Amino acid sequence: MTADRPVAVVTGAARGIGAATVLALAQQGWEVLAVDRGKDDPALAYPMGTEAELGEVVAEANWRVEAADRVRPFIADVRDAAALQAAVAEAEARWGGLDAAVAAAGVIAGGVPLWEVPAEQEQAVLDVNLGGVLNLARAAVPAMLRRPPPRHGRFLAVASAAATRGLPMLAAYCAAKAGVAGLVRALAAELGDTGVTANAVSPGSTDTPILAESARLYGLSGAPEFAAQQPLRRLLAPAEVAEVLAFLAGPVSSGMTGAVVPVDGGLAL
Repeated sequence: MTADRPVAVVTGAARGIGAATVLALAQQGWEVLAVDRGKDDPALAYPMGTEAELGEVVAEANWRVEAADRVRPFIADVRDAAALQAAVAEAEARWGGLDAAVAAAGVIAGGVPLWEVPAEQEQAVLDVNLGGVLNLARAAVPAMLRRPPPRHGRFLAVASAAATRGLPMLAAYCAAKAGVAGLVRALAAELGDTGVTANAVSPGSTDTPILAESARLYGLSGAPEFAAQQPLRRLLAPAEVAEVLAFLAGPVSSGMTGAVVPVDGGLAL
């Protein structure tokens, strides 16, 4: 990384894996712009992360590292390409450049066969889970390439075990996450020897609001019912996924690009 503290932008930062990644990176010495929509989506049937929750994540991260503004909040919807361009510009202006971008924003909808899913819900799933990753790459990769050689940029995305498993009544979610995996592989090939790499993690059943909504869509009593499908026989904590993302963001992952790393409790076995 650069001689100063490395700089990251993380989307979906108000809760779940995104929030845990903000905390992990801050504790490893990063400056972080924590990005989230911060309000509900009228197309979706469950609450999104709030601006207040984003503020709590930022405050917790800064408290842990005993700094006033190591982590800063930024309100942006990942479907808005211009808003993500503005987020990246804010990180560059505040801290002098960008070294990593983590696309962790995600939503879920379904619970009925594909042809019965309301079109606006299907579009929200595709636009956030895949379009949001594309938008972040479009904004962040050029910023990382603006770092002078030898550069060590990292573009990271959160895919899912759903990228390779056919989950009934979650077809749009599976399609979007498979798209994320393909995007990361293609982006890695495009970036070649620039010093910027592209990788993803593929979580299994992780204790997040998305999993709670998945349980509701399947008519289950709660997210813990998903634990039985993983060989570990438990749900993953968001921090377990975040630690792998933090590893991928660091210099020790220099030999990895185009990888989709399972952090799934063995779900994909």
